Amino acid sequence: MLSEGDEVPGFEAAAPGGATVRSADLAGRRYVVYFYPRDFTPGCTTEAAEFTRLYPEFERAGIGIIGVSPDGAGSHGKFSEKMGIPYPLVADEDRSVCRAFGVWGRKKFMGKEYDGVVRSTFLVGADGRISKVYEDVRPAGHAARVLADFEGK
Repeated sequence: MLSEGDEVPGFEAAAPGGATVRSADLAGRRYVVYFYPRDFTPGCTTEAAEFTRLYPEFERAGIGIIGVSPDGAGSHGKFSEKMGIPYPLVADEDRSVCRAFGVWGRKKFMGKEYDGVVRSTFLVGADGRISKVYEDVRPAGHAARVLADFEGK
């Protein structure tokens, strides 16, 4: 997994509506990249709802938000529409963005092991470097902590 001070890896991925999100387009801007396992699941819905609720505050602070999961752009489009998500959700079907950030790995759930997204969030400064990393995120209250930490920097 990437660490504080690391440069954000270059990435390019599809978002709903035919848009493409590129790390190069975010140069000089502060933003949050949060990785989540799957659209429409309880924890992911909580996390997305909280970032959506606080979106105006992130925008006022000049902080962008990007959500990333291995789901496709079609699933993200439905999830965004149902949840009223105003920021892009990146479709990382080949897991290249997850792997570049180091959040794809072995997980355990109910005694079974499988590969999947380790729910994680990265704060990226205008210099393109990671200023804070959250590993094994618990969704409830997470967006508020991220905003408070960003405002403290």
